[in-house]
Amino acid sequence: MVQYNGRTLASNALGSEGTAIRPLEILTAALTLLCLLRLLATARSGPLWLDFLPVAALAVALLQLVVEGYRWQMLPLEVLALTAFVAAAWSLLRRQQAAAFFGAAPARRRISVIARAAAAVLLSLLAVLPPALFPVPTVPAPTDPYSVGTFDMALTDTSRREIYSAQPDDQRRIMIQVWCPAAPLPGDALAPWLSHTDIVAPAIAGYLHLPSFFLDHLKYARSQSYLNAPPAAPNDGAPPFPVLLFSHGWNGFRSQNTYQVQELASHGYVVVALEHTYGARVTVFPDGQIAYNNPQALAPGQPENIADRAAQKLVDQWAGDLGFVLDTLAALNMNDLTRGLTGRLDLNRVGVFGHSTGGGAAIRFCSQDARCKAGLGEDAWLTPVAQDTLDRGVPQPFLLMFSQKFPTAKNWRLFAQLYGHSAGPDDLMTIQGTAHYDFTDLPMLTPLAAQLGLKGPLSGPRVLRIIDDYLLAFFDQYLKGQPATVLRPQLLAYPEVQFSPRS
Repeated sequence: MVQYNGRTLASNALGSEGTAIRPLEILTAALTLLCLLRLLATARSGPLWLDFLPVAALAVALLQLVVEGYRWQMLPLEVLALTAFVAAAWSLLRRQQAAAFFGAAPARRRISVIARAAAAVLLSLLAVLPPALFPVPTVPAPTDPYSVGTFDMALTDTSRREIYSAQPDDQRRIMIQVWCPAAPLPGDALAPWLSHTDIVAPAIAGYLHLPSFFLDHLKYARSQSYLNAPPAAPNDGAPPFPVLLFSHGWNGFRSQNTYQVQELASHGYVVVALEHTYGARVTVFPDGQIAYNNPQALAPGQPENIADRAAQKLVDQWAGDLGFVLDTLAALNMNDLTRGLTGRLDLNRVGVFGHSTGGGAAIRFCSQDARCKAGLGEDAWLTPVAQDTLDRGVPQPFLLMFSQKFPTAKNWRLFAQLYGHSAGPDDLMTIQGTAHYDFTDLPMLTPLAAQLGLKGPLSGPRVLRIIDDYLLAFFDQYLKGQPATVLRPQLLAYPEVQFSPRS
């Protein structure tokens, strides 16, 4: 735990790498394994009900399908449960009851029976691996004091054209997701972690070089935010809520940092995550339009100078998205009869943060727009930031959070230029034991995240705690005026964090 201003900073509890406990799945696995362990008995013994374990296993497996829903990872266990049931039923029909199935064999056959039973147990354990290694992820609950609500909106910027679509007259359209302090009503349900999973999950699987069906179970993943819950009023006559904008990385998506945005919203921020069309992995609009990532936007295979110009063009488009969203929020703050945001937003206290390419977009936007009062980059990619921004720097306070493995020599060189010209208080910190996607929800997809390159060796709960604490402390200090000792390099709260002096 870290304290500042007499308040405990975020400390998220998380099992494994953030996995939902689905009780009927666990019970199905346990009963199926017991059925096969019973094969080890060389003589029938124990109460009669043990002979009917296969019936219970199959019944629970069917109940799990109805209540919790089908996912391919459970299929091997379901087949084993059905096989055990059929074998037991066949034994009973032959009036051998469970003897044949459970191995009441003469001594000369016992070695063979035990060998087959051991193989069956091994098969059962292998069947448990798919649901264990690819569980239904869950995002940890925010630490309050506010409940959190969320909703999506489709926006069209009629002043800008879409430069990455096949139609030259398309206007720029983006999706946003808003998280805000909420007053949920009875019956309000938790929002899904991922919208349009039938389209988005296969796209994410493809990006991770997995079979297209591999992440279908994400349709069961839930956030800890209430869908379309009415916004709350600030506590105790406090001013309207500060606003934070989040920009994802190349091939990212708007809900990729849900654990962070929920935590911020629970502490009195309205957080808006943008989905940058044709830069996101895929964007699905309410009218059915689907826009997949356009790989040509970054000029793959081109000389470095051409690729750099293409990246700068992309980030300029994303910075334009950030400005357009702030314009939209200003209009909603004046009159929002649909979502109830009227008067809830303090647009004089705006922060911007982003991951990877989105971190570069945050830097670009803050260098150009005075509405940004503080900025933060998570493994920010500086190549897309134009030279005029590097020469001018950013005037706002800016915190640059790096994983241990991401920064490149070119990125460091560009940051040195940016730092040398920035007027605001800047900090650069590195979290040892982390990798690029530790700043996102992706490590929650599997306990194999480190082996798949989705995280570093530092434990998932520890990473989440560190990032949430620094995010909250930084924006609290510069948008709410609450000084945070955790931001003082000489008072490090975590030994994994290393601050670099400004050059």
